[in-house]
Amino acid sequence: MEFLIDPSIWVGLLTLILLEIILGIDNVVFVAILSDKLPLTKRERARVVGLSLALIMRLGLLSLISWIVTLIHPLFTVGAFSFSGRDLILLLGGVFLLFKATTELHERLENKEHDSSDGGGYASFWAVVVQIVILDAVFSLDAVITAVGMVNNLPVMMTAVVIAMLIMLLASRSLTRFINRHQTVVVLCLSFLLMIGLSLIAEGFGFYIPKSYLYAAIGFSILIEMLNQIARRNFIKNQSAKPMRERTAEAIMRLMGNRTQLDIGEDDSAEAFKPAHFADEERHMITGVLSLASRTLRSVMTPRNEITWLNCQRPVEELRATLMETPHNMFPVCNGELDQLIGIVRAKDLMAAVSHGEHVKAYAAANSAIVVPETLDVLKLLEELRRARGSMVMVSNEFGVIQGLVTPLDVLEAIAGEFPDEDETPEIEIHNEGWLAKGSTDLHALQQALDTQSLARGRDDVASLAGLLLSQCDQMPVEGTVLILDGWRFTIRQMVEYRIEQVWIEHLSLRHCAEKVE
Repeated sequence: MEFLIDPSIWVGLLTLILLEIILGIDNVVFVAILSDKLPLTKRERARVVGLSLALIMRLGLLSLISWIVTLIHPLFTVGAFSFSGRDLILLLGGVFLLFKATTELHERLENKEHDSSDGGGYASFWAVVVQIVILDAVFSLDAVITAVGMVNNLPVMMTAVVIAMLIMLLASRSLTRFINRHQTVVVLCLSFLLMIGLSLIAEGFGFYIPKSYLYAAIGFSILIEMLNQIARRNFIKNQSAKPMRERTAEAIMRLMGNRTQLDIGEDDSAEAFKPAHFADEERHMITGVLSLASRTLRSVMTPRNEITWLNCQRPVEELRATLMETPHNMFPVCNGELDQLIGIVRAKDLMAAVSHGEHVKAYAAANSAIVVPETLDVLKLLEELRRARGSMVMVSNEFGVIQGLVTPLDVLEAIAGEFPDEDETPEIEIHNEGWLAKGSTDLHALQQALDTQSLARGRDDVASLAGLLLSQCDQMPVEGTVLILDGWRFTIRQMVEYRIEQVWIEHLSLRHCAEKVE
């Protein structure tokens, strides 16, 4: 029992256990990768069998120390290289390791999936076990030679090997699950095996590569992969905090190949990011549908200053002239001012009623308007439009002031783009050097025209281009005012009283390219 109180034995035992675990990690990794080729019900069995065979093989080799020592004596010489039994084992093991790691890497990079049917697309259990045994022989030889060089006491060597293998056996399940769950880790481990295979071949030819070099490279790579996994976990965590609708919308946009101009670098070609399976009209409509729920009612409605309404206090001839001059079909009827709303009428029905002598105010009162608050959700607005039976819905603020109106056509324009009336000009005109837009242009429609997603981000209280520009000014702008925002240059071309009427828009990168060409 004297050996139990010998400090040198305990130090040697602990040191050898640590070295055996380090030398056995590559064995565990390869067992995990090979067992992944088996059906799910057989993987645990293959893992236990593989590590058990490694333990038996190492104990057997330790019992043949006298024979192992003879393996370092040269057997034959080829040119300047002499080969011993150990060298031949290392050469064969290195070649086999290179072959297996290369084929596994090829399968991973080609993204070849195993068939889920039982046994149909999986490797044979015993074929995998044979491969594990061959690799166990190579790794066990290295571990046993290390043990012989570290400690001269056979019981200590066997105890260290058993303890190290038991620790690896207990930790292998978690390690295997982690490796199989993270494909980048699998590729990294296979790269390690390639490096180890090359070092075995080099050592077989007599060129010894210090293990510290290999472990330093492996440790640095593992550190980088840990940072990559942390970044990926934080990304997934942040993504899960977003609403499901927003995550789904972003996923669909990525599938459509949606790349904005701000995402394209100077060396990128715009044609390279053009979607191959979606036309511009399809992308426009899909984007409109996905962004509809996140839009405010103000961004969809026709604003107050563009509403054409009928004053029931005016003469019938004047009302008839207004109906004839305006291409609209539906009209709000008010008593003196827009906020004194009476009802909603159809032009032809009102003219027929007036021709029969009915009073305008009485007819409009029989067709009351539906008024909704401006804070109403756009999706809930659809229910109100159905209740209006194809008519229009008036939008009011908290003080009872009419802010605008919404028709089914307004919702359709939010999805599919603008449908200008006969008396309207397009909201956005496209030119070679830039875009000319009205100040009343809806901000989401402007984003789609400019192919960007940054203008409305974080600006839920802004509905139009004019509102966006005013939010960036400390005072009322004047004609010629230039604003730079998110890589875009906005120049106010025309002001009507205190209203921004027309804005010239340029992308800074495109402007810079044009200046370089000049």
